[in-house]
Amino acid sequence: MVAAAAALVEKSARLSKKQWDGAAGALERAQALRIESFGLIEEDTQAYLAFVDAVRSQQDIAAAHARTVDVPLRMIQAAAEVAELAVQLAQHGNPNLRADAVVGATLAAAAAESGLLLIEVNLGDAAGDARFAVATKLTRKAAGLVLSLRPRDS
Repeated sequence: MVAAAAALVEKSARLSKKQWDGAAGALERAQALRIESFGLIEEDTQAYLAFVDAVRSQQDIAAAHARTVDVPLRMIQAAAEVAELAVQLAQHGNPNLRADAVVGATLAAAAAESGLLLIEVNLGDAAGDARFAVATKLTRKAAGLVLSLRPRDS
């Protein structure tokens, strides 16, 4: 979902260079986030499989378990950054592509929320974990960014 959101941001940035001086930088960063996000899909799968193997073998369980939290946290970090880029493009970019930027922000916020759920489940007792606190803060930030794009009268 983060990769799809980043792709929409890329589209908006690519076609916003006349309207916003920051579009080229946003395009470059969105491309990097899209590529990173695709990699995280595989990393997430590998982290889970490594955890299952660790539990079965009773070796390196703590390290394998940590990866099942760290990878979704990286997804949330990428999602929050995509949401931020999307808001910038919605505000400053090509007005004909504002909807693409808004959808990108919405998808990014949903991806962050999904990642937060994974972290919460993988931690079990997430309340005191610093990674959960960071993930929660970033997820709230992404959700707030989406809300900032909504018309005031809705």
